[in-house]
Amino acid sequence: MNRAFNRKKDKSWMHTPEALAKHYIPYNVKFLGNTEVEAPKGTEVVKDAVRKLKFQRHIKKSEGQKTPKVELQISIYGVKVLDLKTKEVLHNCQLHRISFCADDKTDKRIFTFICKDSESNKHLCYVFDSEKCAEEITLTIGQAFDLAYKKFLESGGKDVETRKQIGTLQKRQIQELESENCELKKQLQDLEEQLMIAHVPPAGSIPMKPDSTDVFDMVPFSAVTPLVPVPASNGCPPPPPTTLPPDIRKDLFGAEPFDPFTCGAADFPPDIQSKLDEMQEGFKMGLTLEGTVFSLDPLDSRC
Repeated sequence: MNRAFNRKKDKSWMHTPEALAKHYIPYNVKFLGNTEVEAPKGTEVVKDAVRKLKFQRHIKKSEGQKTPKVELQISIYGVKVLDLKTKEVLHNCQLHRISFCADDKTDKRIFTFICKDSESNKHLCYVFDSEKCAEEITLTIGQAFDLAYKKFLESGGKDVETRKQIGTLQKRQIQELESENCELKKQLQDLEEQLMIAHVPPAGSIPMKPDSTDVFDMVPFSAVTPLVPVPASNGCPPPPPTTLPPDIRKDLFGAEPFDPFTCGAADFPPDIQSKLDEMQEGFKMGLTLEGTVFSLDPLDSRC
């Protein structure tokens, strides 16, 4: 590998400035992977990274794994690595974090660049396999650097400083939102615990029992409680219960009550009627119980 872009050299770039400043240049390549390197630049550093990733790729290929295809989007803001099918962003390498870019003259399919990771601050070397356009991709990244540097000089560094301030503000807002979210979760948990305590009866208390029912799941009938008529479904009150006159009331079995003293003489045979007359006469004369005479005749003064 013997090519690395240099801003000082006057190059005839392949793309218009508007294409990289307002849009991006796409390339479909294979992604061999990335690995950590000890230095931010250097040809030997890149060669060691390429050998390492090629060896790992051969092992994965022998296991039946294919080299993933990705899309590179190069602009003055950086290099994005997207999944070719889903267009999901796998890596977003900002341009000011890229410190070295080179292609291999011995293998025109391989090109690399070194980028400093924003989270771990480690230098990672990204290795790609293209179809004989490694030099073109390297020059495109070089042109993006050149345009970004010119824009930086024209703005007097204000553009980069503004981005840093916006990034710091966004991080602060994210931290405040996370803190507020944790506080809301804690309050919600406290409310749930209070509701659970409110539903638990105190120790020693007797739980309320529902009204007891009989074997048919009916409330027992009480003679003391008056029966209240239930209104009909149409809203009209039920008719009052019909009562029979005393002279035509019947007993439990539907028969008229039997009174031997009110029966007529024609209702019984003569012998039975005579017996009944004797019994009635005996009641009128009085009853004797343990030597004491009780009279039913008010004119009788014997007591």
